[in-house]
Amino acid sequence: MHYPRRLPRVLSTEDVGRLLEAAPGPGLKYKAALSVAYGAGLRASEVVSVKVSDIDSKRMLIRVEQGKGRKDRHAMLSPQLLTVLRAWWLQCRSQGWLFPGQDPILPITTRQLNRACHMAADVAGLGTWVSPHTLRHSFATHLLESHTDVRVDTTARYAQVATNLLRTVTSPLDHLTLAENKEPT
Repeated sequence: MHYPRRLPRVLSTEDVGRLLEAAPGPGLKYKAALSVAYGAGLRASEVVSVKVSDIDSKRMLIRVEQGKGRKDRHAMLSPQLLTVLRAWWLQCRSQGWLFPGQDPILPITTRQLNRACHMAADVAGLGTWVSPHTLRHSFATHLLESHTDVRVDTTARYAQVATNLLRTVTSPLDHLTLAENKEPT
């Protein structure tokens, strides 16, 4: 039996900004994690698996190990996302996982990330349907709306040329003005 395929629901850029600002604290952990989901288009399982060493600020890339289909790839690291991640790192000083769990040997779980997203959506007055995957869909949709070929994300694992192209793409996160994104002094 064939079921009709539904289009993914996406947030407006304004709603994404409200969601990120409403991320639960204390600290910047969940704002930073949800910013990675939106700013780099990562799946929840990929966000929680990012290690500090996966952030390549020289090449402006995030290494994604064993993503969907057990494949490694690179995702974009926008200047605004790097600012958020640096501010978060200054708070946590983790040497391993970028988003450590209560036990720092382990990362936060996708369930914790989902729960934080739902809490932020509630505070921001958005629907209960909002999840980290909504941020991934919103990332792709906002790239398409800015006339960027979203396939650069998935082809980046096949060729260095694609990785170089990926570094030239502007993340939709860079179009948002978020509080607390100023460089720490």
